[in-house]
Amino acid sequence: MESFIQRFEAHVIGCLKGFDRLVFRGTLRRLCYPKGMMAYLFAMKVLLKDFGDHVQKASDQLKRASLLVVEAAGRPTIYLPSSQTKKEPMARRIAAEDKITQGPICTLRSLEPCWSYEIYKNRETKKLELQPRMRKCLHLYHYFIHPVFGFMSARIQPWFPFSIQICMNGREWLARQMDTIKLGYQRRENCFVWLEDIIQAQKLMDAQLTVAWPELLQQIARRLNPTHEQMFANFPVDYYWSVYQSEWATDIMFKNPAALAAIYPALIHHGITTFSCADVMRFLGHKVSPSGNVDSRFRGEIISDLKRRPEGVRLKHYVGQNSLKLYDKQGSVLRPECTINDPKSFKVYRTREGDPDGEKDWRTLRKGIADLHRRAEISQAANERYLEAMAQVADKKPLKEMAEELCKPASLAGRRVRALNPLSADDAKLLQSINRGEFCLGGFRNRDLRTLIFGGTTSKEEQNRQSSAITRKLRLLRAHGLIKKVTKTHRYMVTTKGRQAITALVTARETNTAELMKIAA
Repeated sequence: MESFIQRFEAHVIGCLKGFDRLVFRGTLRRLCYPKGMMAYLFAMKVLLKDFGDHVQKASDQLKRASLLVVEAAGRPTIYLPSSQTKKEPMARRIAAEDKITQGPICTLRSLEPCWSYEIYKNRETKKLELQPRMRKCLHLYHYFIHPVFGFMSARIQPWFPFSIQICMNGREWLARQMDTIKLGYQRRENCFVWLEDIIQAQKLMDAQLTVAWPELLQQIARRLNPTHEQMFANFPVDYYWSVYQSEWATDIMFKNPAALAAIYPALIHHGITTFSCADVMRFLGHKVSPSGNVDSRFRGEIISDLKRRPEGVRLKHYVGQNSLKLYDKQGSVLRPECTINDPKSFKVYRTREGDPDGEKDWRTLRKGIADLHRRAEISQAANERYLEAMAQVADKKPLKEMAEELCKPASLAGRRVRALNPLSADDAKLLQSINRGEFCLGGFRNRDLRTLIFGGTTSKEEQNRQSSAITRKLRLLRAHGLIKKVTKTHRYMVTTKGRQAITALVTARETNTAELMKIAA
């Protein structure tokens, strides 16, 4: 990422990184499996034949108490005939029209599918049984302006097992924090185009990771169901909080829209035409074989998708349920954003769950809020790898000048080397190999290129022959100034000049005539 910022430092104000959208899910874990629900019914002295009446009474009690808070504040509760209605724009419109700056805005009621229980009569045993099932119930969407988090929403399922979903925005939260300490900023929708003190704003953003999440989320849960303690007086149970979805954004703030508009089309074009499936996997921290192939055990989909929206063009790469996207916000903010819906493919260094004093090891990243710090690290690392790969895309130097320099003989340590031919298959393959995403940070070795260019071999003699051929190719690249040797190592890094030239030449080689004419026009 530093390379990207340095590349455009004349046009960049600064960078702000942190969570954008956070969706938490609260579950009463003891009620989320049939045996646990049976234990609750036993504690409440409810027979299975009376199950329907009991849960209906509990549901009505929860809905009355939940809506009473909103109605007491004089705010509307609105029933939505369709669950497909976009709820947040409606709530924001109501808040703007009624000039709400604190407290409840409205509650939207929507009939939606949910996971719950039903009583099933087993014909073989002739007994009633409790079975999990999908059904529909009236969900309550509470919209309010929280004193800490600002505009946010919380949804509760007023039917057993009473699951909760809380959605908040890190930028909204940051605005509240900056208002408290009188820190100046310019905000347009969900991003900041100017900050009075970027370092201080980043400190506030970082502090969001250190809050006591269970206590804060528990307070919101009690707001959704004020009768919780009364309902579970004989069967104490509380919510377990997990992260259902997280979006981590790294905002590069440009001085003006014109500066970003000058490079953004090149970034988008490079991202959609150059990055392979393996590159996208690496950006999101997945391992890829030395040959550049995706692990055969991977069962998800890898998709790159370009979408034109009224506010601009958005490039998005999907790896299974997780994604990485790039888009311009409000004209002057470049935002790469990592979204994690499924954390199972990532690792965190921790002890085994349930054994806090045990030995630490790299284990599967959990959805629980205990791993929120690690989720932030993974997301920021993905954004940085993506920006690093984009760092040398936009360049005003004509392609003709880049090609002319490479298509002439050069010399290294007094020895002449041949000219490069970027349009030939062999030289193009060599350039594409050293330009791969995984080599941006750690560089590459002779054996890395040998595997990519020649493939694997079992013959020692053949390996030596191929290694000698790669050595000559490395000397060729060094003579033309495309790579440099890392001191005291056997690794090589692509130079700034090399990154610019290779990116331009490879992209031009892969672009068809119609597209080139369109760009030239």
